[in-house]
Amino acid sequence: MSFKRFLALFVTRNKEFLRDRSSLSWNILMPVLIVAGFSFAFSGDIGKQFKVGVINETSATIQAKAFLNLKHIEFYSVDISDSAISHSIKKVQRHQVDMLLDAEKQQYWINTESPSGYLVEKILLGSDKKTFKKQTVSGKQIRYIDWVIPGILSMNMMFSALFGVGFVIVRYRKNGMLKRLKATPITAFEYLSAQIASRMILIMVVTAFVFYGTHFFVDFVMNGSHLNLFLVFALGALSMISLGLIIAARITSEETAGGLLNLFSWPMMFFSGVWFSLEGAAPVMQNIAEIFPLTHVTAAARAVMIDGSSLVDISYHLIILTVQSVVFLLFGAWFFKWD
Repeated sequence: MSFKRFLALFVTRNKEFLRDRSSLSWNILMPVLIVAGFSFAFSGDIGKQFKVGVINETSATIQAKAFLNLKHIEFYSVDISDSAISHSIKKVQRHQVDMLLDAEKQQYWINTESPSGYLVEKILLGSDKKTFKKQTVSGKQIRYIDWVIPGILSMNMMFSALFGVGFVIVRYRKNGMLKRLKATPITAFEYLSAQIASRMILIMVVTAFVFYGTHFFVDFVMNGSHLNLFLVFALGALSMISLGLIIAARITSEETAGGLLNLFSWPMMFFSGVWFSLEGAAPVMQNIAEIFPLTHVTAAARAVMIDGSSLVDISYHLIILTVQSVVFLLFGAWFFKWD
């Protein structure tokens, strides 16, 4: 590999992107406008939905079953493991869940500062006042904008990665640029490496700009390490760039490339937990979501920003993203053709 040829390709691709004002503006303005819109839409009190996590639902007592059969309350099962229970208690602390109920031991956790939690507690105690033991927690409310911002940043990275690599390579192949490059000493490895490196740096710079710019105006929650968050986004960007490389490896039509890129990106956007939580969703849907890189980027970024998780805590997501990146890169490089 010639570093000089790699650097020339790298600089050329960066200049091309920076001179494309419409693409640059779209990458920066779209997430900013989305954040501003959600911040405005959810700035007022629009009411709360009752949501209760249930431990040991299958072995619930008679008193607990009477409560679980009530209408207009969303119940979802919580695993009996210590980590799952601890995670659910954090959700109660942050007003994301109104109550956590152990249906077998007849014990519940409630946030004394939550209006919805207060009402759910009154409903529970109204069914039986003596058999449930109260456990209290407290914590600052997590707004919807705090919860959704990691997904918005991840989604913007996804579109920039898939279309910024996949669509560009197909366009080069269609107009004969790749055929001309093939006639030069440039190797496929040098060309693809330059494309990946260029897009990686541009994505991280744009993401950092959007993150700190919106944080200045919206002041969303950031409890974790900025370095950990950077690593999550870097691995996520590499994984999705590699996926875009697979799509563009042999396609010669921009229309076909656009259709395939949309086919990959839109399901990821809706089924990766960007806009709504997948807790309580059908197990099949949750298993399908595990396939998508965007699921792991969003979950890991949300864990760092909201829960202050360490790299060990999110190691599962980091390992999945690393494996996906390696597999996608190897397959995309092997499948790539110049013309």
